[in-house]
Amino acid sequence: MDKADFKTRFYKKSTFVTHLPENYLYSPTHYWLNELEKGRYQVGVTKFSTRMLGNLVDFGFESKQGDKIKTGQIIGWIEGFKAITDIYCIGTGEFIRSNLELENDLEQGWKNNYSTGWLFEFSGEPDSRCMILDEYIKVLDTTIEKILEQQRKAEETEDS
Repeated sequence: MDKADFKTRFYKKSTFVTHLPENYLYSPTHYWLNELEKGRYQVGVTKFSTRMLGNLVDFGFESKQGDKIKTGQIIGWIEGFKAITDIYCIGTGEFIRSNLELENDLEQGWKNNYSTGWLFEFSGEPDSRCMILDEYIKVLDTTIEKILEQQRKAEETEDS
């Protein structure tokens, strides 16, 4: 995507602030998809995911170039300072490649997670649950509200 076409929307809820690319698709599990050309996608994790994981420590893929992949399949893992998680495929098709540049410079890629910090590419179709930005904002609102409610309940328990 040309930088001139890279438009974002400001989002803020509580202490979470980000700029979300307008033309990307998003998964309910906080991945983003950027369609590079018809049926070919770059995939990364959203700023919300990076905040939950903390600084990127390491990542890897079980899938290799040419492997058939499907929605929900575990294709790799991400280790952050706060947590480690599996990378679930959010589409069906063929694994093209992982981001070798990210392997060489974890910190820079993680800071630019909507551009140079992409994780992998695949060709095929995105998961039917992937959504446009307006729908993803509703998911973010709900998720953050749940976290805030859990924090309020925990504080009330500590105070009693």
